Order: sequence, then structure tokens, then C-alpha cells
Amino acid sequence: MPATVVVTRDVEARYRGFLASVMLEVAPGVYVGPNVSKAVRERIWGVLAKWFSLLGRGAITMVHPDASAPGKLRIYQLGDPPKEIWEADGVLLVRHGSTDESDPTLDAVSEPRHE
Repeated sequence: MPATVVVTRDVEARYRGFLASVMLEVAPGVYVGPNVSKAVRERIWGVLAKWFSLLGRGAITMVHPDASAPGKLRIYQLGDPPKEIWEADGVLLVRHGSTDESDPTLDAVSEPRHE
């Protein structure tokens, strides 16, 4: 079943109230909506983006199925997510932590090649 998932981190209470009115809160800050239409998803994201431009605190991520996107998932993000998501050869990958290559605590991760 296709579902839309929204994850919030360190945001104001207004986001929780709004998202809980249109989606099911399955864990603190995690909202799921089965079969959310494109129009509804765009309206939800529009409200979140507008509020974020005014308040600018925390982070919000929305994920939903999209056959034309890498990994068949479309990912929207506001704020500073704790992980970097990138695409390599049609697969979505996640890099944890800093992207500063001079950081000695980083595991060796090769950059995706774009040809």
C-alpha cells in the first residue's frame, strides 16, 4: 500500500496539531497517511513549507512513493536533517554525520559518480 510519511524533529506544536488533523501520528513526530492524493500531499507540504519559512526551527522530511524518482521514493526536506540522502545509479543512499572529508571520525564513503 502506498503511503506518505512525514517526520518532524524539534518543531513548534502547530506542526503536530496540523499534521495530526490530516494524518495518523504513529510515534512522536512521525505521521503516516495511506493513499494520500497528490493534491492533498502538495497542500500539506505547502502549509509546512510556509510555516517553516516563517519559523525556521527544526527539520521536516516528507517521503512518498514516486515511480519516476530515484529508488522510487520522492523525498522533501526542510531544515537541517541529521542524515544526507543522495542517489547513486538509481539507488538512494544515506550518509550519517559530517560530510567534511577532513573529519577523522568519518567512515570511508565514496562519492557517487555522475556520468
